[in-house]
Amino acid sequence: MKIVEVLEAGLATTIQDLGRPGYQADGVPVSGAVDTMAHRMANILVGNEKEAATLEFCMLGPKLKFTCKTFIAVTGGASQPLIDGKPIFLNKVYSVKIGSVLSFKPMTSDRYGYIAVANGGFLIKPLLNSRATTVRLKLGGFKGRCVREGDHLPIAECFRMPSFQYREFSHDKKSGSERNIEIRFIKGPQWDLFTSEAQMQFCRSLFTISQQADRMGYRLDGERMSVPENNMLSEGTVLGNIQITRDGRPIVLLADRQTTGGYPVIATIIAADLSKFVQLGSQQQIHFQPVSLDKASSALVAQNSELEKFNLFLETKRYEYPIGPMRKAAPKIEILLGGNG
Repeated sequence: MKIVEVLEAGLATTIQDLGRPGYQADGVPVSGAVDTMAHRMANILVGNEKEAATLEFCMLGPKLKFTCKTFIAVTGGASQPLIDGKPIFLNKVYSVKIGSVLSFKPMTSDRYGYIAVANGGFLIKPLLNSRATTVRLKLGGFKGRCVREGDHLPIAECFRMPSFQYREFSHDKKSGSERNIEIRFIKGPQWDLFTSEAQMQFCRSLFTISQQADRMGYRLDGERMSVPENNMLSEGTVLGNIQITRDGRPIVLLADRQTTGGYPVIATIIAADLSKFVQLGSQQQIHFQPVSLDKASSALVAQNSELEKFNLFLETKRYEYPIGPMRKAAPKIEILLGGNG
């Protein structure tokens, strides 16, 4: 097994996968990647299973040195990655050599980025069927914390990537430059506890993401809302729940959310819009638009279909030139004979 050496940690850089669902009843947060679509795309590009672990960072990526040949992809926010000082594109696979260094400039927009490595991702030992990190509980990932300078992250070497030239995903992404963003929601379990005036206020108001925003949730700034007077029992939380606190401010619950909550939930952001929402900047204004459960489901199916179509495209191209068999013998012999590796 080879390693990636962390030369600089970046900001809030953690090992993440799709989380550990099924343990909320025991008080364990789901965690996992905040932007699951970006995480999944990174793994598809380098040929990993969707459950493979990536490195997630916020605003500024880490500086990493590779001790083996492999292939990488960077997805998510506009993170400006470089390999050995040369800029590379997002959503595209690149080969790295022994001694190559991946670094980043600060993001120009968005919030979260993802780094995937080929041949299984970051090979941290799973905990509760997941490699996801929950920092506030010191749970999972690499020693239960953000990575630090000097850490050695285990990976497997990879000498060939099938149909290398086709491994690039392009799509229109405009939300980073847009001022007003529509985010769709379905009515929450306590929707009817709010007055009709409060419901209309929620739908017509413009909100922005406050400085109180992290992996647990984003507190929103905007016109204060009236809240139900009745007390309610705590209940299980769901990704994308929009709670209204006692001071009338919304909080959107995200990956590291608490397992239960007692604030009324007026709405839940649909799954298909969560990746867009978590990448929004503090200057962008959010308008919430209600949709039916059927439309929410259809939007998610369409989003997943886009990923599956791209994955299928890579599969159909894998035997077209240039063919890249996953063989280790020839490159290893070259290195032993004094090749430049």
